[in-house]
Amino acid sequence: MEAKSELLHEQKHVPTVTAETQRPDTVVGPVATRDRDLITGWAARHQAEPATGEATLSGPATADVHDGGAAIRFNFPGFGRFRPITWDEWFQDFDRHGLTFVYEESPDPAEAPSPRYRISRP
Repeated sequence: MEAKSELLHEQKHVPTVTAETQRPDTVVGPVATRDRDLITGWAARHQAEPATGEATLSGPATADVHDGGAAIRFNFPGFGRFRPITWDEWFQDFDRHGLTFVYEESPDPAEAPSPRYRISRP
């Protein structure tokens, strides 16, 4: 169970996937991607909406997020402490900071998808 408590801390190699290379039967555990289709698909499966904590042209700061300026996040149903933004704005920040989206994949389609994710610099 300890391995499930942290998404990346003990993981030495996290495979990078794209919409073309990801196959649910071969990818298990944390995976990394910059593929927009995989990111928006993950968000749709989790009912997650693009959000930010920092001030941008579209609005004021809503949360103090200390991560070097790339304060993109997701709001989930029932928990939305960040300011909603458009996917265009989310991906502009994602690309500008050269970020990677890391999430967990399960080989069991009957298992509820994990909402754990991390946005990091490679």
